[in-house]
Amino acid sequence: MPAYIQGNLAVEQRTENKVKVKETKKIVYRNKTLPVQEKLLYLFTVAVCVVVAGVIIWRYAQIYEISSSIQTFEKKIANLEAENSILKQKVDALSDHQRLEEEARSRGYSVADPNQTKPPGTGKTSGSSGQSVASKKTKDQP
Repeated sequence: MPAYIQGNLAVEQRTENKVKVKETKKIVYRNKTLPVQEKLLYLFTVAVCVVVAGVIIWRYAQIYEISSSIQTFEKKIANLEAENSILKQKVDALSDHQRLEEEARSRGYSVADPNQTKPPGTGKTSGSSGQSVASKKTKDQP
C-alpha cells in the first residue's frame, strides 16, 4: 500500500492485512434411493446366480463321487483279475496229466490193460446193445 492515503501523510498506515474469505456455497447432491422394482431385480439376479452356482457345485460333487467309485471298482477288478490268474495257474498245475497219474498210483490205482475185459455184471448182457454201440459212430471215432 502506498504511504500517501487520501491526501494526508500523517495518517497512520495500517499494516493489517485483511483476509478476505470468499464464501461459496457448496452444492451437495443427494443420490436418489433405488426404486423397489430395481432392488427386487438385483435381488432376483443374485438369487439366480446363487442357484446356478449351487447346481454347478452339486454336479461337480456328483461327478467326483462317481469317479471315485469307478476307481474303487477298477481296483477291485484288478485284484480279482490277479486272483483269477493265480487260480488258473493252480488249475493248470492240478490238471497236469503226470501229476494226475502220480496221484492215482499213490492211491492204488493202475493203468488199465487194453486186453483186460470188463467184469461180468458191469455191462449189459444183450447182444444187440453191442451191435448198436458198434454201429454208432461219433465225430471222434472213425
